[in-house]
Amino acid sequence: MAAKKSDKPKGSVAAARGGKSSGGGGVRHYWEWFKSLAGTIAIFLVLRTFLIEAYRIPSGSMIPTMLVGDWLFVNKIVYGPHIPFTHTSLPGYADPSRGDIVVFESPYQADEAAIGDDPTPTLVKRLIGMPGDTLYGRDGVVYVNGIAQRQGYTSPEQDKGDPNMESELFDWQKKVGLKESRFGAAPAQPKLDTWGPFVVPAGHYFMMGDNRYNSKDSRYWGFVPRANVRGRPMFVYYSYVPSNESDRAVSFITDIRWSRLGHWIK
Repeated sequence: MAAKKSDKPKGSVAAARGGKSSGGGGVRHYWEWFKSLAGTIAIFLVLRTFLIEAYRIPSGSMIPTMLVGDWLFVNKIVYGPHIPFTHTSLPGYADPSRGDIVVFESPYQADEAAIGDDPTPTLVKRLIGMPGDTLYGRDGVVYVNGIAQRQGYTSPEQDKGDPNMESELFDWQKKVGLKESRFGAAPAQPKLDTWGPFVVPAGHYFMMGDNRYNSKDSRYWGFVPRANVRGRPMFVYYSYVPSNESDRAVSFITDIRWSRLGHWIK
């Protein structure tokens, strides 16, 4: 017995199916594209927030270790990544140590707020004092627990500035300066090169720039809470001579410091 043929032509069925598939396929295509984009953005935000982030050196406070125009990657997981919009950080696999270069959120700077700048900028300095350390500075030399620290981070071409400079920004030290100690007494008026002794409180650090006569650091705005620590620089992935120091146009393309690419920060 012969099979009964359908009254509807095959071509019509195929066309109907094709038309329906085409419309749904267009929506699905854009939905899949959106999901891929959203997933990529989510992965980027997770990596940037908890693992690694790019950072640009905006000032000369860490010369010669880091130069203006250096772009570097920061390891955020080492000390414990900070959870955004909170005062909480996740556990890291190491604690900051004396001599480390650390990226951190600055303590509040009222003078910056007064001129409309960010009063708590993200900074990068070297950790000089640990909790419990007694610190002081005399004639440009920093002493930690009475031991003079090496000056290997500095370089001869650095501007020496005025060692006797006084500033009202140093006045916070008057509250913590030791009136008497085996290292002597803190000066009545702290100066750029003459300050301390004082003891770094628990849960805090004392930070200084390697270019100490051109560095606004803990001498100015005080101790850095452990909760403010954000990470440790890894290496320079891009570097160029800034436009105000270069004689070439478009210096970020034409005046690249090729020798610094891949330079590990120590």
